[in-house]
Amino acid sequence: MFKSVGLVARFDKRKAIKLAEELAKYLRAKGLEVYIENTLAKKMKTEAESIPLEKMKTDFIITIGGDGTLLRTCVSIPKPEPPILAINMGVRGFLTEVEPKQALTAVDKCLKGEFTIEKCMKLSTKANGTKFPDALNEVLILADEPAKIIYTRIFKDKEPILNCQSDGLMVSTQTGSTGYSLSAGGPVLDPNVEAFVLTPICSLSVFRSIVFPANSNLTVEVLRPRKMLVLIDGQYRQLVKSKLPTLTITRSKYETSFIRFRENFYNRLRNRLIFKGPGGKL
Repeated sequence: MFKSVGLVARFDKRKAIKLAEELAKYLRAKGLEVYIENTLAKKMKTEAESIPLEKMKTDFIITIGGDGTLLRTCVSIPKPEPPILAINMGVRGFLTEVEPKQALTAVDKCLKGEFTIEKCMKLSTKANGTKFPDALNEVLILADEPAKIIYTRIFKDKEPILNCQSDGLMVSTQTGSTGYSLSAGGPVLDPNVEAFVLTPICSLSVFRSIVFPANSNLTVEVLRPRKMLVLIDGQYRQLVKSKLPTLTITRSKYETSFIRFRENFYNRLRNRLIFKGPGGKL
């Protein structure tokens, strides 16, 4: 099924680099064409070809790291995205699928076709005519200075629905609802709910999260200041300046595809987000 594979790993962890070397050798022995992210290849001993993420057109991709490594990959790789097998070497790794000791077994299952695909919605974002990379987790709108209030007007399908004064606004997917959005007080969305959620950050009013249908067209106008900082999945950032900075968010035509085996969403939710105390008690 798979004839080529891309390898991406976090740069700051020697164990991740070592596992990438091991996987590159193992996959080449299996007859696959192996491509290493070019910035990672400089830290590895491998005969595999190096390539920038932006040009990594492979049959599937293996990431070694946490959710940050995975999000960095999804922001940069060509669209449509190939399936991703995520190996956890992060702090929490909510989106990852297997632990490092299971890596070779997971690869064997991939090559045998013994897996399922989980497709995750992404968000398409434009600001004053400029298209940004799609977001798997969230789009964050801030003033360009910390703790500075941003005054916004929000539209759904071109109809004004409310004004908001806050430190920022966040629009997250079902996937992102378990990340920064959850920390900011937003709800967890079941993956089967076709929706995205708008969550204010430290709002001056009683405004909390709003869940919108996935086919909604959401527009945010920044009334003050006349600029906004837009962050996509914590990986891509762009400062937008104009008389009325305007951001439009819709469902993307692209999705991220995760390679899954047996663990489901609620197992990950229980095991990785609901922390247990001493003796296993909640």
